[in-house]
Amino acid sequence: MKFSKLFFISIFSVSMTLLAPFQSANAEEKQTKGVMITQGIQSVDVKHHGKTVAITRVQDKKNEIVPFYRKTTRGTIQAMHPFAPHAVETIGEREMIEYIQKMSVGDSSILIVDSRTPAWVKRSGMIPGAVNIPFTKFSEDDVTLEIMEDEFDVIPGETFNFSNAKTLVMYCNGNWCGQSPTAIRKLLSMGYPAAKIKYFRGGMQSWAALGLTTIK
Repeated sequence: MKFSKLFFISIFSVSMTLLAPFQSANAEEKQTKGVMITQGIQSVDVKHHGKTVAITRVQDKKNEIVPFYRKTTRGTIQAMHPFAPHAVETIGEREMIEYIQKMSVGDSSILIVDSRTPAWVKRSGMIPGAVNIPFTKFSEDDVTLEIMEDEFDVIPGETFNFSNAKTLVMYCNGNWCGQSPTAIRKLLSMGYPAAKIKYFRGGMQSWAALGLTTIK
């Protein structure tokens, strides 16, 4: 019995000695591995107003969300699908990055729209690739029509022609913010196809919470 116990202890000690270099290597890999966007992807190059920008996550593992977005008392919670009966798709961060990538490689049918007022944009920056069209501009029919024609490629006429209308990926501050939902509802009331509108419900708060790149 004593021999068996001593034999087992010896084998265990030898095994641990042989495994030690691998465990050390794994520990070192965990320490040096960067903060990833998805598995195998740490950085994505996109275009922002003609300039190349790398979307990454903050690599400092002690980094925290900015104080502005820490407050838990802001606004009222938007529904996950707040535009019923219109089937506007609600998307997350990975889908947002995919749309930015498509637009960056030349897909002109996509437009990323930051629906916040300029003061909000100045305060927290914006998502790379986005253009700022404040929700307040959609309060008047005539201004909305101008935006649809000039920015979204809607063809005017007795009835609007949406065949070449852009796919709009719209966001604001987060799931408590009503700025992009207000703009989306106005567009839907003007006949804009729900299939050509995407709602990034998490907005800047979710983007910031993941430490993703913003443009000031």
